[in-house]
This record gives sequence, structure tokens and C-alpha cells, in this order.
Amino acid sequence: MSQDKFKNKTAIYPGSFDPITNGHVDIIKRGIRIFDEIVVLVAYNPQKSSLFTMEERCELIREIFADTKGVRVDAHAGLLVDYLKKNDINVMLRGMRAVSDFEYEFQMALMNRRQARDIETVFLMSGFRWFYTSSNLIKEVARFGGTVRGLVPENVYTRLMEKFGNLNDKTG
Repeated sequence: MSQDKFKNKTAIYPGSFDPITNGHVDIIKRGIRIFDEIVVLVAYNPQKSSLFTMEERCELIREIFADTKGVRVDAHAGLLVDYLKKNDINVMLRGMRAVSDFEYEFQMALMNRRQARDIETVFLMSGFRWFYTSSNLIKEVARFGGTVRGLVPENVYTRLMEKFGNLNDKTG
């Protein structure tokens, strides 16, 4: 492999992050040990209805990583390859939980490579504690008054409780 393949050792970690979970945080913390910089890219997905605005999601992530060197947050609506090209980044970091993620992630990686041949996708397996954690599941449990404390960072937990009016969470 060519020495300049990973130009500046920067990777983007794209996702809707609605909301960011401890599983996402785990991937970012492990990824920053591999890359000099990780851009957590809050991506607009028109197929998903969001609980938090893009601005709220960016703010929550910035709060979580305020003291972490090498992590920055950005937002993007459009093709990820366009963002990568515009910012001279050629590595995408993705987390993978169960085998069910593989097919979707594999398709996305191949489509991205079709759009731009120099894009590499690096997969990190989710930590075992977060294997069955998803943003959708967390929102559903919180919506019906269950606790998600310990599955999301504390600032996210607080905002979820505010959004769903669960300020008197029984298990908090």
C-alpha cells in the first residue's frame, strides 16, 4: 500500500446520532487512538424522522468531547463522498454491532468506493456492552418512560428526559 494512502490520518465518523449513544462514544474514543483526528459528521438522513435537530445533535456531541483532543464535530446534508472530497479526507470510520449491520455497511462502503475510488472504510466492532444499543431503541424506551441511563452520555440522558417529559424518571 502506498505511504500516502491515508493522507492526513483524519477520518470522518458519519451518522445521524439521534441521539448519540455510549456505543458511538466508544467507537470515537477507540478511533482517536488510530487516527490523528476524527470528524464526527452529523449527517442529514431524509429517511429518518429526527427527535433532535442537527444543531442540537452537534451541540450534544461537542459537549461530550469538549476535552478530547482530535475530535471535532460538523454537519452535512448530501452525499458523504462530496464532504470527503471537499475536505480532502479519504477515510470513513464505521462501527459495526451485530452481523445484521454487515450487509448494510458493506453496501454503503462499496457504493462510496464507486463514487470515489480512493475512499477507504475502516470498521470497528462495537464494544460488547453496546452490541444491542441503537438510537432508535433508546428513543423508544425513553418515549415510554423507561430508563436509558448508562446507555447514553449524561447530557443526552437529561435532554431525552426533557424531550419526553420524563423528568421524574423512576430509575434515575
